[in-house]
Amino acid sequence: MSKTYLVTGATGKTGKHTTRILLEKGHKVRALVHRQDARSEALAAVGAEIVVGDLTDHDAVIGALEGINAAYLCYPIRHDLIDVTAYFADAAQRAKVELIVNMSQISAREVAKSHAARNHWISERVLDWSGVPTAHIRPTFFSEWLTFPWVRNGIVKDDVIALPYGEGRHAPVTGEDQARLIAALLENPAQHAGKIYPLFGPVELNETEIAEKMSDVLGRRISYRPVTSEAYKAHLKTFGLDDFLIQHFLCIAEDCQNGVFAGTNSLFEEITGEPAMTVEAFVEQHRAIFEKSA
Repeated sequence: MSKTYLVTGATGKTGKHTTRILLEKGHKVRALVHRQDARSEALAAVGAEIVVGDLTDHDAVIGALEGINAAYLCYPIRHDLIDVTAYFADAAQRAKVELIVNMSQISAREVAKSHAARNHWISERVLDWSGVPTAHIRPTFFSEWLTFPWVRNGIVKDDVIALPYGEGRHAPVTGEDQARLIAALLENPAQHAGKIYPLFGPVELNETEIAEKMSDVLGRRISYRPVTSEAYKAHLKTFGLDDFLIQHFLCIAEDCQNGVFAGTNSLFEEITGEPAMTVEAFVEQHRAIFEKSA
């Protein structure tokens, strides 16, 4: 039976794929975006209803959730996540949605040093207290992390992954794989309400091993160069990142070293029927942006 879903962050790493997948399944999708641009036009072209608004605007959120069966809540690493979550919970309660799928993170916990990670933990509790049926997803590092300028530039220019992760391990997971799972959760609210799902890719690796996988795909030697937290902080500042985001990145680097991001499971196969993408497959899919001419 066709339903209507709200996807927030609809042009982002998970939102754009979630929108497409739900539409392909014959559902209606209301895509909440910050602005009309080429990305939102692409979603409209495949059948999404585009709504321009901001999750910090309570009235806009109430309007966006009107008539919605279930919703995906995804918000960037910003200081106002708890406010946004409270607005969303209130609006979802009014709309009597069947499920919220909430994008959290693997490092979300009460004792997190990262202000953002602790805010995610509190936001999970806000949604639970609201009484709105909610499933929390907690991914480890996205495979897309490799494509972000502060990582990708070193790969393209110097054939180096330069991060302060030591020998920390994680199983990178793609936004597209997460979208398949998000869509499956939204379609089956009663089965997934009240659950917390840690999400991992298929193989746990350290940065040296990730570099080796990239080398095999790209046909040139990529290496991992551990850097200090101080050097990493200075590097991040050159990309104009704000202090809140930089504090988060430094703390999760420490978390990675301490095993917080490690682990694997079989949730993708169990819930979607398909395995998650390997690092090699992801790099091959995005080969062009890692080439020297990029």
